[in-house]
Amino acid sequence: MTARIVVMRGGVSIEVLVDGDGPPVVLLPSLGRGAEDFDAIAARLAAARFAVLRLQPRGVGASRGPLAGIDLHDYAADVAAVIEAAGRGPAFVVGHAFGNRVARMLATDRPDLVRALALVAANVGRDPSPPDVRAAIRASADPTLPEDTRLEALRFAFFAPGNDAGVWLGGWHPEVLAAQRIAGDKTPREEDFAGGTAPILYLQPAHDPLAHGDHGREYQRLQGGRVTIVVIPQASHAAIAEQPEFISAALIEYARGLGEPSHGPARAGKPVRR
Repeated sequence: MTARIVVMRGGVSIEVLVDGDGPPVVLLPSLGRGAEDFDAIAARLAAARFAVLRLQPRGVGASRGPLAGIDLHDYAADVAAVIEAAGRGPAFVVGHAFGNRVARMLATDRPDLVRALALVAANVGRDPSPPDVRAAIRASADPTLPEDTRLEALRFAFFAPGNDAGVWLGGWHPEVLAAQRIAGDKTPREEDFAGGTAPILYLQPAHDPLAHGDHGREYQRLQGGRVTIVVIPQASHAAIAEQPEFISAALIEYARGLGEPSHGPARAGKPVRR
């Protein structure tokens, strides 16, 4: 059964959904969405004997903290506080879409807390996402729009042809989305681009208007042997909702290949800001 805890960091409180026991795996959700998106994946990881920590971003669930005047370093610091509080050592950190930038920022600022990264539907291009995709994302999350309009936007921005976009009509937090977008735009992409020096599993959806295959291949070339690319079939930017079984299997296989983790609490290192 899922446990819910709250980790405090100064004036910030972060709700964490905890499943299973074993080496720690941290799951970070997409723009404007919460930890429940990972329900199916968390269950599979827990069954495979991992301790799964799902963070609710600020403004979702019981997570509270300033949403204005912050950047990706602040979101990464929230994750760092959770990993340190768990006391299980460095974690395998999985970031979906927007969550991948937070994961890479964490690995840059606090490499002592990250065993490896998994980037799911990661926009690692040097430029911000295109205006038409941003507009579709906003429309997808807007409950005041007609359902047909939102479904059209969801199909364009998030779901591969033939997949059920209706599963993402709910679960949106528009104010959180807006704050995260500002924080992401405020943070130069060069600061989180490399994602520290940890090994990286790059899960590339086969159909994605944001996470392009050529960007992934260029990222792999720039990072050398650190990056392993796996293509997710019949999936777009909402990959964790479209292919949870495939993604779970890929995460489990990769995590087991990392070998035995070091146990005990991770030691706090000096944050690195680049």
